[in-house]
Amino acid sequence: MNYSFTHNFAAQADAEDPLHKYRNQFFFPQHKGNPVVYFTGNSLGLQPKKAKEIVLEELEDWAKFGVEGHTEARRPWLPYHEFFTEKLAKVVGAHPTEVVAMNGLTANLHFLMVSFFRPQGKRTKILCEGKAFPSDQYALKSQLRFHGLDPKEHLIEITPDPETELIEDDRVVAAIDEHRDELALVMLGGVNYYTGQWFDMARITDAAKRAGAKMGWDLAHAAGNVPLELHKWGVDFAAWCGYKYLNSGPGGVSGVYIHEQYHGQKDIPRFEGWWGHNKENRFTMPKEFEPIPTAEAWQLSNAPVLSMAPLLASLDLFEEAGFAALRQKSLNLTGYLAFVIEQLAQSTGVALKVITPLAAQRRGAQLSVVIPNKGKAIFNTLTAEGVIADWREPDVIRMAPVPLYNSYEDIYRFGKILEKALNA
Repeated sequence: MNYSFTHNFAAQADAEDPLHKYRNQFFFPQHKGNPVVYFTGNSLGLQPKKAKEIVLEELEDWAKFGVEGHTEARRPWLPYHEFFTEKLAKVVGAHPTEVVAMNGLTANLHFLMVSFFRPQGKRTKILCEGKAFPSDQYALKSQLRFHGLDPKEHLIEITPDPETELIEDDRVVAAIDEHRDELALVMLGGVNYYTGQWFDMARITDAAKRAGAKMGWDLAHAAGNVPLELHKWGVDFAAWCGYKYLNSGPGGVSGVYIHEQYHGQKDIPRFEGWWGHNKENRFTMPKEFEPIPTAEAWQLSNAPVLSMAPLLASLDLFEEAGFAALRQKSLNLTGYLAFVIEQLAQSTGVALKVITPLAAQRRGAQLSVVIPNKGKAIFNTLTAEGVIADWREPDVIRMAPVPLYNSYEDIYRFGKILEKALNA
């Protein structure tokens, strides 16, 4: 696209955008009677308008049927998690048998590492990002301690380059090769939460597998954001939350992917519960666990219907819009945002710096911008003027224009507010 920092350009781009209609499918917080500029879909996605309808339907069926809602509700509760399977599989590039919606993200990472982090002999180490989301660091270190290993010795952290704040794919692959005989597990965030960098997941997965290590991905900032092909890439396991780009609501249900090669194994190390047991005889309460021959075997408890329901509304929109179209709009929106930031850096003389890689294959729907010196004051001004973005110490504003509901005019409005703040 040939961008222009004008209202005419933004209005025309929105008028020609085939996905612009989906904006009306979401609720926007209001600021002085107008929708805010909402750039925090990478933290909590907006509420789909249909979410309330679906939740109310579940409440109505609970009132109407009581316990019989497990079989008589319009969406029966017994197989409720199955309503998500096909659509989640498309989002992450997996076979339907390889995914299941359950639990929360970090809980799922722990459950998956029970199966896929099995330190033995010299293979005792985990390789990860040095600036991963803190919950991942806590999970990895506690897993090591659980196995009697010292994180200071057995956790290999690849620290970001101090100049770019990025971790180049070459460095990840080189670290895997360097420690190939010691690695039990490689686990990274598919898209780094701080910089918005999208790792070359296929290449890194291949390097980990060639080294004889298991490969796991935290897709909190990748699922629903960037195109994924987990099965094709040979990923061993992955997990993601549903409340960011997938708009499932605060604390919404997570999802997991487990490659089909691990299905049907009765002796695989795994924490087990009755919802992972063979559906055919689950209610005869057999003494011994018989795993469902899919990723569903990793379930422990029945589905939390009321908290899962909003995700159905969002996934319907993903399927209707089509991910290829969403991805193209995402690149256009972030491209326009980068253009506006560059224009303002030139016109105001403020050294604004985008640390997110701008190459299409290395970014999703987020740009992280360094505003030197008075960055926090600028951020506070943006907030006061109706821009909801995210501040990260020491000097970064994270902004995520989401293709399902953000517009070119959102970016233009943001640019004019930022211009005023910088000039002030």
